[in-house]
Amino acid sequence: MTDMTTDTAGMAAMMSWPQGPGEGQEAQEILAAARACVDPELRGAIDSLPGSLRRVARYHFGWEHADGTPAAGNAGKAIRPALVLAAVRALGGEHATAVRAAAAVELIHNFTLLHDDVMDRDTTRRHRPTAWTVFGDADAILVGDAMQALGMRLLAEDPHPGAPAASARLARCVIELCAGQQADCAMERRGPAEVTLDECLAMAEAKTGALLGCACALGAVYAGGAPEEVDALDGFGREAGLAFQLIDDVIGIWGDPGRTGKAAGADLAARKKSLPVVAALASGTPDAVDLAELYGGPAMSEAELERAARLVEQAGGRDWAQVHAADRMSRAIGQLARAVPDPEAAGGLLALAEFVTRRTH
Repeated sequence: MTDMTTDTAGMAAMMSWPQGPGEGQEAQEILAAARACVDPELRGAIDSLPGSLRRVARYHFGWEHADGTPAAGNAGKAIRPALVLAAVRALGGEHATAVRAAAAVELIHNFTLLHDDVMDRDTTRRHRPTAWTVFGDADAILVGDAMQALGMRLLAEDPHPGAPAASARLARCVIELCAGQQADCAMERRGPAEVTLDECLAMAEAKTGALLGCACALGAVYAGGAPEEVDALDGFGREAGLAFQLIDDVIGIWGDPGRTGKAAGADLAARKKSLPVVAALASGTPDAVDLAELYGGPAMSEAELERAARLVEQAGGRDWAQVHAADRMSRAIGQLARAVPDPEAAGGLLALAEFVTRRTH
């Protein structure tokens, strides 16, 4: 594993961490700084894997091509590690002490991506073939398992006094993530009229909100925050995460494949009970009836996928998702104010939350 005290690249990145909204800091700068801080720790963790697992992991992160040659690919936005580090700063801590925890959260996130791609049969991620399509299901699943173990190992080996509590919280979060994914898969097997908005929202909170909340909570733990501050930041991340999922579901139907890196209409083709779809199905409109018929029928053609997207919009699913995302973001800000009443101190976390909920692709 990479030692924070000796990794000069990581330390240099920490010294350049943006200082606050008063200095014109924006979410992209925070994310870039987080990536620069966390990548050395992350690469050190991945490099500790046995060769066959390491090759798949490095491909997944975009660091290598399938043949093992170096690549300058996209390793993701680093939203979750950025939240860890921003939460530490918001509570007056030194974010350099939490780099290992931030890397652990990123490893857990990527473990879920590898497994989700296999379960959903997604063929592209970050504008390249998914790991399972290149190396097979077994290798993708096993590397995901190894990444989960690496994430927990990073915290277990961290001498920081907050590490044991952080490790327990992250382990509980993984169980919640798995329950959310199981619920998502189960919903796909149910009829269009059999899934309620409430259970769909609960599933989304478990699948997406839980890890964003955990990332914020881990930052609070590493900053020595009081229990009520830790819980409030967990709530902030969960609400922002649900807003994120709502927007992500909108993008999953209407996003530009050239910008998202995913095939157009993939969620509809898989008959996913995404939030806009469930809201449309529950609208009681004639369009909802037509949509349910498409969702309950055979595999949809390209023309039928386009029609399904129109029906979701006409039944109000798109508008509902966007309005509800704004409501969840408002709740997130309320939770953030409980933990960090100083707007300037909260600026980094707020910028990140606004970034993920204002995406258009």
